[in-house]
Amino acid sequence: MLERRVQILLDEARYRKVEGEARRRGTSIAAVIRDAIDELPTEADLERRRAALEAILAAEPMPVPPDPHDLRRELDEAHDRLGGQ
Repeated sequence: MLERRVQILLDEARYRKVEGEARRRGTSIAAVIRDAIDELPTEADLERRRAALEAILAAEPMPVPPDPHDLRRELDEAHDRLGGQ
């Protein structure tokens, strides 16, 4: 249930952007703004991202196939070996 009323001012470009998205979705401008707020990361999300970045940066260098398709195949195989985690 919605409990708080908020008033915001938007410049013309932002208004057109959110209005176009509302039209595309077939919903209200307010619903688009609420959805955007819901997409904001939580502190826990940010901490998981920081931890993942630190793990990536701390990893030992490894050979990478020069062809992106080969890399994709290797990543898919590794993902499958891990049970799709």
